[in-house]
Amino acid sequence: MNAPVKFDGLEVGYDVPALPGMDAADIQTPCLVLDLDALERNIVKMGDYAKAHGMRHRVHGKMHKSVDVAKLQERLGGAVGVCCQKVSEAEVFARGGIKDILVSNQVRDAAKIDRLARLPKFGARTIVCVDDVANVAELSAAAVKHGTEIEVLVEIDCGAGRCGVTTTDAVIEIAKAVQAADGLTFTGIQAYQGAMQHLDSYEARKAKLDVAIAQVKDAVEGLKAEGIECELVSGGGTGSYYFESNSGVYNELQCGSYAFMDADYGRILDASGQRIDQGEWENAFFILTQVMSHAKPGLAVVDAGLKAQSVDSGLPVIFGRTDVEYARCSDEHGTVLDPDNLLKVGDKLRLVPGHCDPTANVHDWYVGVRGDKVEVLWPVSARGKAY
Repeated sequence: MNAPVKFDGLEVGYDVPALPGMDAADIQTPCLVLDLDALERNIVKMGDYAKAHGMRHRVHGKMHKSVDVAKLQERLGGAVGVCCQKVSEAEVFARGGIKDILVSNQVRDAAKIDRLARLPKFGARTIVCVDDVANVAELSAAAVKHGTEIEVLVEIDCGAGRCGVTTTDAVIEIAKAVQAADGLTFTGIQAYQGAMQHLDSYEARKAKLDVAIAQVKDAVEGLKAEGIECELVSGGGTGSYYFESNSGVYNELQCGSYAFMDADYGRILDASGQRIDQGEWENAFFILTQVMSHAKPGLAVVDAGLKAQSVDSGLPVIFGRTDVEYARCSDEHGTVLDPDNLLKVGDKLRLVPGHCDPTANVHDWYVGVRGDKVEVLWPVSARGKAY
């Protein structure tokens, strides 16, 4: 278990951006701020949806990299556990008390496989994805060595064009190898269509998922014909969960960004043609930044630049305002267009980052705010755990 965070001796502005009980106005910038009310509403909403549709929801830990957020998702949203992308990331969650962990990726390096095989010793159900029959023997040897059990999902490439097998025959071959291997259990199929999650059009996303669902159904039926049952058929993201949950074949969702909602996800459209950040989900995740210079008319400079965020999915959007625009950034500065000179030095702005996952990974702390008070300070527990 992770030890409770102790705040004694931590200095605001050096060690941490804020402390519980502080006024929100005194938070040091730039830093990550969570609107706890919005975050909790998002979590409850997804949890209610999953329950109403008979789906398990395994939240994506790579999005927030936070044991505290994951536990909130379990408590308020009924989440069954987490997905992780790397073994070291999974170990953080296992050490933190999360009991059901899927490494939704391939693990091939010998040292990483050895660490994976030790995860069950933290009390965590441990599942991993496989797309190569040669990987089965590697995993089996490590599980036998440590006297543990590793569960396996065969990953299908259902359109993302990354990892995964592409034929039902390959799925069956790997499943049979897992069943025959000591220390391993075949648990089902991983089928996450990541390439379509950010397509603006609801119909375009549906068309991609229709193909994926047909491919997954064929694999499940092929396994069944061989006498092999799937306990889990796992996949689904913030841009597609409604398709998987009504597919009749998936039984576990892997949504992540719904809880925070970033600018890139926010612009995609729901079935009615509305942006999903204007009805389906709320923005709960922000970079808090402060105006540090307004020496030029029409141009304000803030203290959140490249080192405070990821811009791989575009520049951040200034939350709640249309009169000013975040226009460009360098290492330490962000340039804000302010044509009416409304901003002044010291003003604080909430930025909705383009991509929440890598933005979270460049910060040490989340400052959880409710109203005008800092309620919690949570570490970004798995920051930098990329191996």
